Amino acid sequence: MKKLFGLCLSMLLVTAIFSGCGASPSSNHPAAGSGKKQAEENTETTLSNETEESENMDSNTAAKNLVVYFSMPETTEPENMSREEELSTVVIDGEVLGNTQYVAYTIAENTGADIFRIEPVTPYPLDHSELEDIAQKEQADNFRPEIAGTVENIEQYDTIFLGFPNWYYDMPMIMYSFLDQYDLAGKTVVPFVTSGASGFSDSINTIKEMEPDADVVTDGLSILRNVVQDSEADIIEWLTEKGFVQ
Repeated sequence: MKKLFGLCLSMLLVTAIFSGCGASPSSNHPAAGSGKKQAEENTETTLSNETEESENMDSNTAAKNLVVYFSMPETTEPENMSREEELSTVVIDGEVLGNTQYVAYTIAENTGADIFRIEPVTPYPLDHSELEDIAQKEQADNFRPEIAGTVENIEQYDTIFLGFPNWYYDMPMIMYSFLDQYDLAGKTVVPFVTSGASGFSDSINTIKEMEPDADVVTDGLSILRNVVQDSEADIIEWLTEKGFVQ
């Protein structure tokens, strides 16, 4: 855990982080996100900074694995959290990480993968009620939020770990934006999700439909939001069973 926190802390200190891993705008669906300050969460330049300095992959890297994730915690403060804020976050030595962000970091550390964080050009609010309203409206309208930043040289990657929280029995709509934008033909796509109880719902089938020429792993990694903080060993065990860790 110490090693993982060191990775997370070094990433967080060199960049402004907007949204992270799995908490949910509803009682059954973790949202996502993370960051040091709320002001950083609400800028449109966070992802470009990450791309240049920290989480996102270097275009010259020799790595063949890439972790792509969306995460949106509902707070950046570790103290006096509401119930919704607690369910959307993991706190490691005082640092707030989103649920899906934490899982993404664990996968990246143990597989040697590069990492890309999906963030919207228009930042999501941290307020639970506002986030619920926006998430449900996006879903009802089949809306595709614009993504800030791009994956450079995605063709170099053989395996894409694709992570998100379950929002209202589906992927967040920004995940649809990503799958519309990138052709993952010929790649192995490994979904992972954080949720209250719903797991993937039907999202794996959706990924297969949107990326018909990719090899989509149908038994992806599902982590319940109430055990994320203690899930490191389970994540590593799953990665080992699937042959991603030797």
